Amino acid sequence: MTYDVNIELENRVEDYSFGDVARQANGSAWLKSGDSVILATVVIDETEIVKDDFLPLTVQYIEKTYAAGKIPGGFFKRETKPSDFETLTSRIVDRSLRPLFPKGFGHPTQITIMVFSAGSDADLQVLALNAASAALYTSDIDINTSVSAVRAAKVDGELVLNPTLSQLKEATLDLYLSGTKDDLLMIEMRSFGSNETQIEENYIIDPMIDPALSMPSILVHKSNAIAEDELIKIFEKTQNALFASNTKYEEAFGDYKKETVAIECKAHVINTEMQTYIRDNHMSDIAAAMNQMAKSERSTALRQLRKNIIKTKTEWSDVEQEVSLKDAIESVKKEQVRSQILNERVRADGRALTEVRPISISTNVLPKAHSSCLFTRGETQALVVLTMGGPKDAQMFESLTDAGTQNENFMVHYNFPGFSVGEASPIMGTKRRELGHGNLAKRALEPIVDLDGQTVRLVSEILESNGSSSMATVCGGYMALRAADIDTSDTVAGIAMGMVSDGDKYAILSDIMGLEDHDGDMDFKVTGSKDGITAMQMDIKLGGISLDILKEALYQAKDGRSHIIDIMIDAEQKIEFNDGVLPSTDFFHIDPSVIGEVIGQAGKVIREIIEKFEVAIDIDKKDGKVKVTGKNKSAVLGAREHIEGIANSPKIEKIKYQVGDKYEGVVKKIVDFGAFIGLPDGTDGLIHISKISDQRVEKVSDVVSEGDKIMVEILEFKGNKISLGRA
Repeated sequence: MTYDVNIELENRVEDYSFGDVARQANGSAWLKSGDSVILATVVIDETEIVKDDFLPLTVQYIEKTYAAGKIPGGFFKRETKPSDFETLTSRIVDRSLRPLFPKGFGHPTQITIMVFSAGSDADLQVLALNAASAALYTSDIDINTSVSAVRAAKVDGELVLNPTLSQLKEATLDLYLSGTKDDLLMIEMRSFGSNETQIEENYIIDPMIDPALSMPSILVHKSNAIAEDELIKIFEKTQNALFASNTKYEEAFGDYKKETVAIECKAHVINTEMQTYIRDNHMSDIAAAMNQMAKSERSTALRQLRKNIIKTKTEWSDVEQEVSLKDAIESVKKEQVRSQILNERVRADGRALTEVRPISISTNVLPKAHSSCLFTRGETQALVVLTMGGPKDAQMFESLTDAGTQNENFMVHYNFPGFSVGEASPIMGTKRRELGHGNLAKRALEPIVDLDGQTVRLVSEILESNGSSSMATVCGGYMALRAADIDTSDTVAGIAMGMVSDGDKYAILSDIMGLEDHDGDMDFKVTGSKDGITAMQMDIKLGGISLDILKEALYQAKDGRSHIIDIMIDAEQKIEFNDGVLPSTDFFHIDPSVIGEVIGQAGKVIREIIEKFEVAIDIDKKDGKVKVTGKNKSAVLGAREHIEGIANSPKIEKIKYQVGDKYEGVVKKIVDFGAFIGLPDGTDGLIHISKISDQRVEKVSDVVSEGDKIMVEILEFKGNKISLGRA
């Protein structure tokens, strides 16, 4: 393979070949970076044009296991349905490239990205977008703008552009930007939680003792939420690298761009006569429809308005004219929504630009679930249900760049049934949007929990939706965690932001509803605590956004988030746990040297604890880590206190016993063949029934009782067992 273009970027080199493979596609690009090889192709159907007003673009990112020298696991030895990573990557590429297509482009278009070879440290999501953009830019489709991606990570406090996967695993921040040489188009951001050792506060140091030896420390989980000002600075540096890389791409790819073909675009002309008629006669009806907040109700109101107009204007009753009337009504509605926001600073539902809709929170509404939260914000409602499990309940998965199978022990599954927006549609398999929203909520919440071996599954059932059900999932998910008595390092909420702009005039909207999402210019979801951001997702519809406006939006989002957090903190005080259902798990450490005493001879002590408190106990003998799990919290705490009592009891120095030694012991247990005697250092020995008296004994209990103190002599050792006689 010969390569046409070599591009050197920050921490990465990319080699491109055009026209050597997939030559029947409208455009193709073979990308090699390190050990990774990706083919991206673009094909359009020039013979068909869809009638509906949408872009029929499909993006498929496909991984082949042979790319990493693997055979698919499981029964079927052929790749089947896409993995979550493949679906999410397809979605990222789609969201980045969709804004490039001109208005009215209606030809079915397929972008296919195939991974043929995967380096173990490769960032396949960045390479996938770069390859797809190269294929589109050099195709015969008249698109003359390059889009690329830059990932930034914060590793050991330093910003790293285009990090390797190894570096990303050590990072506290993961930021993915995509855009052109002029505009930022999409943002995906998340923070990673970490455990840090901190000195215990309020500890009084004895001046006679070296503080370095006496000062205790505790392990603290941090969300690493990032402050708005710091994030803006990182945006600026990363954005500059993004703009520079796109300039390189366009200069390098120019000689390999195919001659463009004329593509017919759908003419989308609004009938001005109809617009004028609606403005002059039906603005009150438009306003009434705008006030119907639910999507189904608003659609019904606009449809009824169309029917009423046709009764008056019968010449508009044929099918073609009715479609034009529908478009005219929609355009006037959109015009009114935007004008009211920009000029009157009032939204369709009467809210101020920064106002968040009313919120209500009910926790543990499901008696048999481990925990649950019904979170309602305006006309958006999410029922989030939490289930706790052990390590064996984790989701197993294997990515192309992983050496082996991984376990996912924190899952967020998001479901969006049609009835939530008044649609009569069947519930089918998980769609890309559902997977993407669930992934956003997971990225928002994962940094604040340290499960330490537990498995947690959150399921969000969207019962009603009018704007940002994913952010309702974040809020409801946090409350479900607290309703399950799971510790969190921060209180996290989410809010959806929007923007309407016209030239130099713009308005930033907090807590957008569906109408504002549809008719606005930006969809911007931000999650985090009062101090910083844990996750973010932004799609810009108008071609770009300045950092000044982005900073304003971030701080407005912070105010809205803080308002929601205050409501959530208040709701936390009212949580009543499902004590009869909710399992409890406790983690603590003991000195590894005393684990033998906790376990006891042949596991006797630990079995007694398990039976007494009805718990499960796991002990790591190497580092002294103890995990206790039970059906209720009181049993778990009781078991912990018992174990810590054994571990912290005064240590008795072990005695080196020898044959002939005599000691006073205590009768601990009587059996048919003798009695077990506790020796001074806690070691047990057995005195056989034949050795317990000079006389013949029928029953041991005729001679001694449990708790009696008797003198015994060491007779012999049988492995670890000590045989005793009466002294």
